[in-house]
Amino acid sequence: MTGPPTPEEITDPAVLKAMMHPLRRRIMESLGRAPATATKLAKELGESSGATSYHLRELAKYDFIDEAPELAHGKERWWRARQRDIRWPRHSEQSEEMRAVFDEAHRAAFTEDLEQMARFLRRRDELGEWGDALVFSRGAVHVNLDELKQFWEEYLELLRRYWRPEPGPDARKVYVRWTAFPDPDEE
Repeated sequence: MTGPPTPEEITDPAVLKAMMHPLRRRIMESLGRAPATATKLAKELGESSGATSYHLRELAKYDFIDEAPELAHGKERWWRARQRDIRWPRHSEQSEEMRAVFDEAHRAAFTEDLEQMARFLRRRDELGEWGDALVFSRGAVHVNLDELKQFWEEYLELLRRYWRPEPGPDARKVYVRWTAFPDPDEE
């Protein structure tokens, strides 16, 4: 792959449900760092290899991961994360079933983000120069819907500009989160 993955919109709640299972999220996070077998993941995540094997097959069924046969020896199956740029329809375009699944997905993602931030804060003294790499901004702007859409597109373009399929020298994964929502209390 020479550039970032092409954005793809998910409209099937079953696909999102498959992705949002808590153990599957942990498996995908681990595979995002390095390929692994079901046994290796089971040890890392404190699960049975039967459970990790089942969830790996489910993730593969929905194209969230791929087999890595070049790493296999004998009967073992290695897996790697598949890079995807997943989007979902606007709230107004979702069915009631989709809304319930997507709302739960948002809550799970925010919880996961807070847990990742907490892990960073606990371990930042161990990270050397990277311990100073927390960049944080919190603010508000007054924009109309068209301006907000433009802001979003510019943010996505910025992410695409810095996207790399593999880390270069002295590089590491940095979580970047951007959230914008209207003030629910403003009339």
